[in-house]
Formats: sequence, structure tokens, C-alpha cells
Amino acid sequence: MTDAIFIALQLFLAAVGVYQFTFSLFGLIKRKKKKNFEPKKSFAVLVAAHNEEQVVGALMENLKQLDYPKELYDVFVICDNCTDRTAEIVREHGMNACVRTNQNLRGKGYAIEWMLKELWAMPRQYDAVVMFDADNLVASDFLTHMNNDLCSGAKVIQGYIDTKNPEDSWITAAYGVSYWYINRLWQLSRHNLNMANFLGGTGMCFETNLLKEIGWGATSLVEDLEFTMRSVMRGVYPKFNYEAKVFDEKPLTFKASARQRLRWMQGHFTVARRYFFPLIWRAIKERSIVKLDLALYGVNVYIVLLTFLLTAVIWVDNSFFNGPNIANLYGHLPLWLSFTAIAANVFTFMIAMILEKVKFKKVYMYLVLFPVYLLSWYPITVYAFFTQNNKQWSHTEHTRVVRLEEVQSKQG
Repeated sequence: MTDAIFIALQLFLAAVGVYQFTFSLFGLIKRKKKKNFEPKKSFAVLVAAHNEEQVVGALMENLKQLDYPKELYDVFVICDNCTDRTAEIVREHGMNACVRTNQNLRGKGYAIEWMLKELWAMPRQYDAVVMFDADNLVASDFLTHMNNDLCSGAKVIQGYIDTKNPEDSWITAAYGVSYWYINRLWQLSRHNLNMANFLGGTGMCFETNLLKEIGWGATSLVEDLEFTMRSVMRGVYPKFNYEAKVFDEKPLTFKASARQRLRWMQGHFTVARRYFFPLIWRAIKERSIVKLDLALYGVNVYIVLLTFLLTAVIWVDNSFFNGPNIANLYGHLPLWLSFTAIAANVFTFMIAMILEKVKFKKVYMYLVLFPVYLLSWYPITVYAFFTQNNKQWSHTEHTRVVRLEEVQSKQG
């Protein structure tokens, strides 16, 4: 019985790996550009901020210069439990500072839910809501691309999340590599197949009527994934816009990165518990590959945990109990095949960088440490499993100001 369980788990993990790799192949090519529409959609641009005086000014300057009619968008900064000059700086730039104070319901999801209620009560109503983080920078044509997708019938749209500071440290470089891979071989592949994309927490656009109909309701530590699940459950599939770029600041140190990723994994466990079984049931009932794909993405945190635990058990068995005493399919494979599989996994990240024409020289130098970043996900996920009931939001501190011109000049 034990051997049967271990064999089944290993076959399942292998099948998931093959499934994900097969899907990534559909991101190798880009479709032709979509139809362009005259600017006609109006936008409420929401910026979530908590003690962001260091960076919020740069974003305000950036948003003033968007290549979109100024009368068609307004900026609202959610100053959530701020104790610094964030609100004052926002007002100095002529933008709307919306101050929220609630020490009990803390976190981005609660702040957005509060802001939407404030927004619906305002005299002016907008066609769509766009969300950014205070440490972001936005490509000047971002709203133009959102307008095109909304006019084409999209209701939920995710832009291309790029990295603002990939050369600052080996950690920011690792984030950059990960996001180039996700954008090209996860998001674009599913976009090309007309499947549901997943939201990334920033650079998101929502049709107002949809938000009013179903509400925000995403208050977990990963509000983006939670809203993705809620929308797909209702048959609304988020779309990905490859051309609409937003640049996100990444933490500089391993400690700060581990804290951020721990929060993500804690939130992923919560969302997986709530939505996996309802979504997988609908996938079976409706014979929907789209819902099946998103269910697998949602439960991926358990797949990572299972992979780590299975590997650890096999290693302990071989190292301390004169194993193998349990069934190990991988142990029967030739050694060269195992190394080939590992190399192919790392190589896919390189392929993504080549396809995305990455020109940051330091990032290529930092690649030698990239496996450390990948392996660190395992202990973080294990710790997250035992602390998944934590609801505390961790804030990423900022050390310097980066402007859009600097990012674009480094990209060449």
C-alpha cells in the first residue's frame, strides 16, 4: 500500500511537470497585434499605498505623463494606515489622496474593498478600474492598451509585470528572471490558447460593471489570485496584455524576499483551501480545461510542498536506512535523464530571457545564484504551511527612487 501511494504521487508530479512544460511551448510565439480603438473608456486609477513617501512621488509624476486623454482618467491613492507624508506628497502632485485608518482590517485587499465603496459613491462613475502599487512605474501607453482590450470585450485584464530594479542585487535579478519566464511562458501561452490568465497584484484592469456585480471580496494575503478564482468560477476569464507594461520594485535582500514570498505562500494555501475543490468539480462537470488549468495553478503551492516532502523522504530513506526501502520510480531512470530534466528546467528560464531580449548584463552574471533562489521556495513553502493562518501584511521597504526614463534607458 505504501509503495502504491508513493508511485501514484511520483506519477502525479511527473504528469504535472509535463503538463506545464507542454503549455509553456505555446508562449514561444507572439500573435499579431490586436485592433486599436479610439480612446473612449474612462478609468479610475487606484494606487494602494502604506507609508510610501519614498516612491509615491515618482509614480505620481509618471501617471501625469500617460499617453491617454487626461479627462478620461483620475488617480486615487489609497493612503492606508499611513504614518508618513504619503498623502501630503500625493496632494502636492494634484492627485486624490484617500486616507483610510483601520488597524483591525489591515492589508491591500481590505484597502481596495474600502476604496471601491468610496468610488461607487462619487458623482463621477468610470468605465473601468485600474490598480497599481505605489512603488510601480507605468509605461506611457498602458491605458491605451487597456482601452483596446475593454473595447474588444475583455472584462478583467492583466498587464505585463516587469521588474524595475533587476540589477540591484542577485535577489532582484532572480525576481526579474522569474517574471520574464512567467510573462512569456505562462501568461502569454495561456493567452495564445484563449485560456484564463491569472492576476499578478498590480497592472490590473477591471470593468466597473463586473466589480459592482460581484464585488471585490478578495481580502486574503494574495487578493489577486483570490479574485482570479472568483471571476473564473463565474465564467469570466482574465486576459493578458503583453504590450501593457508595469514595472514593479523587488526587494533587495534575501531576508526581505523570503518575508514577501512567505506571505505569498501563506495566502496561496488559503486560496487553495477555499477554491480548489469547487473549481475542480466545475472543471469535471463542465469538461472545462480552462477551469482545470486554473485549479492546478491554485493548488500549485501544495504541489511544491509535496515535491519537497517526497524528495526529503526518499533522501532520508537512502541515506539513513540503507534504502531504497520505498518505491522510487526516479531511481530506475538513467542518471543522464535526471540531469537532462534538471538542465531543461533551468534552460527554460534562459529561453524566456532570450525571447524577451533581456539586455541587463548584471542579470546574466547573477544567474549562477538563480538555483539558490529556486531551491529556497521549498523551505519557505513548508514554513508557510505551518503558519498559513497568519493574516499579517508585510511591507516592502524602499531604499531609492527610480524613474521610468532610467528603466527604459537600461532596457535599451
